[in-house]
Amino acid sequence: MDLAAGLRGRHVLVTGASSGLGAHFARLCARSGAEVTVAARRRDRLDRLVEALREAGAPQASAVALDVADADSVEAAFAGLDRLPDVVVNNAGVAEGGPALDTDLSVFDRVIATNLRGVWAVSVAAARRWRGAARGGVILNVASILGLRVAGGVGPYTVSKAGVVQMTEALALEWARYGIRVNALAPGYIDTDINRDFFATPAGEALVRRIPMRRLGQPEDLDAAFLLLATDASAWMTGVTLPVDGGHLVSGL
Repeated sequence: MDLAAGLRGRHVLVTGASSGLGAHFARLCARSGAEVTVAARRRDRLDRLVEALREAGAPQASAVALDVADADSVEAAFAGLDRLPDVVVNNAGVAEGGPALDTDLSVFDRVIATNLRGVWAVSVAAARRWRGAARGGVILNVASILGLRVAGGVGPYTVSKAGVVQMTEALALEWARYGIRVNALAPGYIDTDINRDFFATPAGEALVRRIPMRRLGQPEDLDAAFLLLATDASAWMTGVTLPVDGGHLVSGL
């Protein structure tokens, strides 16, 4: 089955698309023939990404400013779209943290506002419009294996991602009757610009050795699972969280 073909002609909205996995997923969708709208707070980066997507053969790529932690911004972003999305990818997230006893409550609030409350706000905004138009849609949440199993020093992040996993199930249950499917992708440790320096340190190298496949994931390692959950190839799947982690979750305690 050609999973990529399942996005051809679809409109995909990707949040947190100004860098990292969000930008990668936007490029993947564009290569698969989708109309892509990239959304984030940093409009200058979005504009550069849109230019690159158009140069690569995606003339319908566009950008919209969106702060998922701001309810008014979410509503304004959806109101400004020329076409209702078929697929919404909730990728926006932040990864602040540290030892719980040393973490100010404001840090916890910021992480929850973006990683959890923001996913709720964007999902509800999309679902209300799909229900009002009497049509279905797909929500793909980017969770993490840290929402399924904890690590030290990243408490707010793990709490937020565990909430995304539970939210995925709760909304899938409520919205299946409307033809709206809600699933989540749970990446393991992926090699990106933001963490590359850490994984070159002794502590980072030790963490990689605990991954059964003994390597970091590359963004491309997520592509097949992403396309499965974003397309009708998963037409009878909802409420699922799919880990892609090199076997990290089954490593010994």
